[in-house]
Amino acid sequence: MGFSVNVILFLALHLLPRVKSSMVSFSNNGYDGIVIAINPSVPEDEKLIQNIKEMVTEASTYLFHATQQRAYFRNVKILIPMTWKSKSEYLMPKQESYDQADVIIANPYLKYGDDPYTLQYGQCGEKGQYIHFTPNFLLTNNLPMYGPRGRVFVHEWAHLRWGVFDEYNMDRPFYISEKNTIEATRCSTHITGTNVVFKECSGGSCITRPCRRDSQTGLYEAKCTFIPNKSQTAKESIMFMQNLESVIIKFCTAETHIKTLQTYKTKFKFQNISINYYYDLWPMNLLLICQDLENRLFRMNQAAELYLIQIIEKESLVGMVTFDSSAKIQNNLTKITDDNTYQSITANLPQVASGGTSICDGLKAGFQVITQSNQSTSGSEIILLTDGEDNQISSCFEEVKQSGAIIHTIALGPSAAKELETLSNMTGGHQFFANEDINGLTDAFSRISSRSGVTSLSKALNITGKKWINGTVPVDNTVGNDTFFVVTWTIQKPEILLQDPKGKKYNTSDFKEDQLNFRSARLQIPGIAETGTWIYSLLNKHAKSQLLTVTMTTRARSPTTVPIITTAHMSQNTAHYPSPMIVYARVSQGFLPVLGINVTAIIETEDGHQVTLELWDNGAGADTVKNDGIYSRYFTEYHGNGRYSLKVHAQARKNAARLSLRQRQNKALYIPGYVENGKIILNPPRPEVKDEMAEAEVENFSRVSSGGSFTVSGAPPNGDHTAVFPPGKITDLEAKFRSDHIQLSWTAPGKVLDKGKGKFEIMF
Repeated sequence: MGFSVNVILFLALHLLPRVKSSMVSFSNNGYDGIVIAINPSVPEDEKLIQNIKEMVTEASTYLFHATQQRAYFRNVKILIPMTWKSKSEYLMPKQESYDQADVIIANPYLKYGDDPYTLQYGQCGEKGQYIHFTPNFLLTNNLPMYGPRGRVFVHEWAHLRWGVFDEYNMDRPFYISEKNTIEATRCSTHITGTNVVFKECSGGSCITRPCRRDSQTGLYEAKCTFIPNKSQTAKESIMFMQNLESVIIKFCTAETHIKTLQTYKTKFKFQNISINYYYDLWPMNLLLICQDLENRLFRMNQAAELYLIQIIEKESLVGMVTFDSSAKIQNNLTKITDDNTYQSITANLPQVASGGTSICDGLKAGFQVITQSNQSTSGSEIILLTDGEDNQISSCFEEVKQSGAIIHTIALGPSAAKELETLSNMTGGHQFFANEDINGLTDAFSRISSRSGVTSLSKALNITGKKWINGTVPVDNTVGNDTFFVVTWTIQKPEILLQDPKGKKYNTSDFKEDQLNFRSARLQIPGIAETGTWIYSLLNKHAKSQLLTVTMTTRARSPTTVPIITTAHMSQNTAHYPSPMIVYARVSQGFLPVLGINVTAIIETEDGHQVTLELWDNGAGADTVKNDGIYSRYFTEYHGNGRYSLKVHAQARKNAARLSLRQRQNKALYIPGYVENGKIILNPPRPEVKDEMAEAEVENFSRVSSGGSFTVSGAPPNGDHTAVFPPGKITDLEAKFRSDHIQLSWTAPGKVLDKGKGKFEIMF
């Protein structure tokens, strides 16, 4: 059976992956909408495109057989970097972008091998974030080490789409069976091989000896390695060794590994794969602002001005529409090049609040702005900001779908239209909820534009009359370019003092006040901001209390510097009580996890009630894998129904933060060699990170990231849920021999999932 390939192409701009919503769909046994994106730093190479096509074609056939004719790949789109030459076969993208891709092709952050892997946050059965292949993996012959690339793709697809985990364990490569024999961790046990210790290797051959049993653990010694036979009779499992080409054509069991496929009853009909190529264009941004309540409009304008001047990507095309019961085009698409273009847009921010909310009118005017500039609505990004109710949104859903635009929604306050999130869900956009202060809006704008490399820290301070307040802001060595400090106020401009780490001082006169009476003042630090702790002091000169905010925005220190970033999201966009949700936060530098830091989630309800959770990377409770840079925690403290917002603060611990240089989980297994005719045939050695080089120190840093919003229904208002949720499960029980007794160890579970202290009994 073979698959022919039709080709379409797009262009890609964005450099860093972030949490996203996949546009993949499944119908009539075929997967559609898969996006494979090539990083702009990858040199142009026609062979790379050809090898991707061959990999997907091979994978589709393999998936078809592995799922017992239930699934195949029908439509795949390849996103070509803007750094590559344009070709006639490259099409305009719609909602496809690098940061929304299912598969990314990019160099590893550090050159420690080309292991294909999938970034997985969640529990078994939860979808992953993206698959990462390196160009070297796709351009060189990896057949002996990883097996055919199509098989590797299916192995990683199971991680990505079905939340399946590997059936090998590098930390626990052997276990004791019920028959008291030592077995290599694998599925199935019918996969045969030999267990050896390599003593001396030279010229592709090694002197080996049999593995010895460790008296303390009952298992083989630490250096023991399982080497599979080249010829096998077992048919399972793709999640163990997909590279055993002779017979491995099945998942271990349908019941435990591909539950989602059991419901697909339609008999498979063969159809060809369509592989499309697209250019991802420079982003077009359209800001839609609802003119409603006066005090909220004021905060909207403060945040919008900050977004336009400090956050949005330079060279972007930007337009603005304001709407109440009708819409008005304030600015047609304008390329952001200098201060004059910023000011031409900010000058038209609405000054007066009006009544009514017609979101569809606002969207239609937005589409008009785009098309009047001879641009396509496909792939354009629209930020829709409103605090008003509107029960007519559904009337333009079909037009929105046909536009191909990506719509990010920001609901300001508790009265914003209830169907607002439907617009972002159907278009692959982000959704946010912000309460009264400017911080929530600033965080939302920063998250939407996170691909531009902006790091934003914002703090709201309610200061009593005639009082000083002090604070600090760290600037680490991965950022510092294009740095701004902004102060906003509600009544009267405060006295401002700012000092850099070397003692240089800035005062109120150095901060430039805006000309539109938005009660904000900003200071741009020339050149690269000094690394270290910046100290600020604010004096509320008014007799009454007022809300002051301090915001710092900064970008990567240089084009070659990969900044530390934090991304966050909930396990679901909607929850019906009493279903628990999980908070996830990933802290990384490039593709490498950052460990040993304090990560705190703040979840806020529509009425302003806040829940603070410390997130953990300890491999227990909601956290699936220890020390992978993904910090997690169960959220159970519901306080009524409606929208909830999520914000995460990551703070480096002094002398504790470190960068992990190893990719440990959810990757295609590298086979060191095979046994053929009784002789071990070695594969080329893979680059290894020595133990003393496995981690690198990280400077003190601080990051804040919005995790968007989610909606809750069916929850009681009082927040007492102690009798609803069960204690947490023990997931890491370990037994070790200690002389004449057995020592048990585990991470203690909580009384309510991972909260509190659970009680337990041990019975023999």
